[in-house]
Amino acid sequence: MKLLFDQNLSFRLIKQLELLLPDSSHVRLHGMEQQDDRFIRQFAKDNGFVIVTQDADFEWPSQIYGFPPKIIWLRCGNTATANIRRFLETNYDLILAFEVDDSLACLELS
Repeated sequence: MKLLFDQNLSFRLIKQLELLLPDSSHVRLHGMEQQDDRFIRQFAKDNGFVIVTQDADFEWPSQIYGFPPKIIWLRCGNTATANIRRFLETNYDLILAFEVDDSLACLELS
């Protein structure tokens, strides 16, 4: 599974989750930290990523335009990177099931 972490999440998640999610990346690693959501969405679509964000702005385009890319919307509020990592690890099986379900565009985790 290839996750693309949005700017609002720490790039440190890549290293912290590399054993569980080795193909994941961060917008910063692609020089996209200043790009708008449409650009990031297109990049994710072109490169087979699922976008992970805390930003509601990614959810509505998936309803309008469909997917790919799929969106994982973390609704856990502002919290430490370690908490985000644990949150993703705890929900790993749900994330895997979401990725392969062709009927779902957005997974809200709270």
